[in-house]
Amino acid sequence: MFRSFSRPFAATFAAALFLVTVPATPAHADVIRAQQWALEAMHTDDAWRTTKGEGITVAVLDTGVDPTHPDLAGQVLSGKDLIGFGAKSGDRAWARHGTAMAGIIAGRGHGPGREDGVLGIAPEAKILPVRVILEGTDPDRAKARKSRGGSLADGIRWAADNGADVINLSLGDDSESAHPEPGEDAAVQYALSKGAAVVASAGNGGEKGDRISYPAAYPGVIAVTAVDRYGTHAAFSTRRWYATVSAPGVDVVIADPDRRYYEGWGTSAASAFVSGAVALVRAAHPDLRPAQIKKLLADTARDAPDNGRDDATGYGIVDPAAAIEAGGKLNTAKADTANEATGYTKQYFGRGPDNTRGASEPAAWLAPLAGGLGALLLAGAVVLWRGGPVTGRRPR
Repeated sequence: MFRSFSRPFAATFAAALFLVTVPATPAHADVIRAQQWALEAMHTDDAWRTTKGEGITVAVLDTGVDPTHPDLAGQVLSGKDLIGFGAKSGDRAWARHGTAMAGIIAGRGHGPGREDGVLGIAPEAKILPVRVILEGTDPDRAKARKSRGGSLADGIRWAADNGADVINLSLGDDSESAHPEPGEDAAVQYALSKGAAVVASAGNGGEKGDRISYPAAYPGVIAVTAVDRYGTHAAFSTRRWYATVSAPGVDVVIADPDRRYYEGWGTSAASAFVSGAVALVRAAHPDLRPAQIKKLLADTARDAPDNGRDDATGYGIVDPAAAIEAGGKLNTAKADTANEATGYTKQYFGRGPDNTRGASEPAAWLAPLAGGLGALLLAGAVVLWRGGPVTGRRPR
């Protein structure tokens, strides 16, 4: 899933992000903001008339988040590292994917008038970073697979217990052996019961068999597929019955700890956009429960398929402004407690857990995915701007 450019190539890195260098431009602010097409497509200006996400905490369960990035300065709370080893701050293989997702959700830009850099969909929300996985280029990733198999479930519970209103999971397993992990499913249900909405990437297996991806397929999760700037389903985006809504996932501007900006694609980005949209809805209507928010997003989605829903885009493209408006009409009374958290009556979307799998065995989502996607669902990226940092370049 490389984007083709008739421009000089740079070295590629990682399984999750592929980089192609393009010439630097002095008008970097104009380049970056002009290419943030997703904000206009999601009618963020309309939503921002009500809220920009103030008071909402979005947990980003990922490879870590760089709190010193100029676009995220002051937005990142003290989080949790459930891996405990691997790349450190300043290393090349540290917090790249997680920082990109945090920027999509809550980037505030930087410089005079904050006109430079990435602007997130919920720029006044806070980011709670929870490190549950390592970057694909981290030499310790294999070690993490063997010894930190429960980190996703632990991270979901930790986030729910530490103030997360929304939990973003831009990761997943869609390998041939993918199946539900009871501990992860239970953690998701715990978070939902605590009032945290859970959002996950639907998967990047659209050209590789559309296999089920977890955690997207767990009950109650808002599973997000990807569309391009024309609202067309992205070919790489998995088509499955658990798809709730779709969001921009092609040619998305992302920030990086190296102080460069990239244009990436994948259902990771789509998930982050929806997590930001949920943050806006929650800020406007803090009493809504996760199941109500999920239904609200589905009911107000734009460009719904002819039959109301399909596996490619779910109920349509998320529209936070419409959801905010409709949310004011909902009855927020906490009735229907039997199934409010999940919004689904069956135990699993998939074939259910394999009871022969040992409880101490690493979770399947940490295993390498087929097709070279890795566990991080940002498929590729190109460099947009190669400018230096605002306050000094990080060592690499």
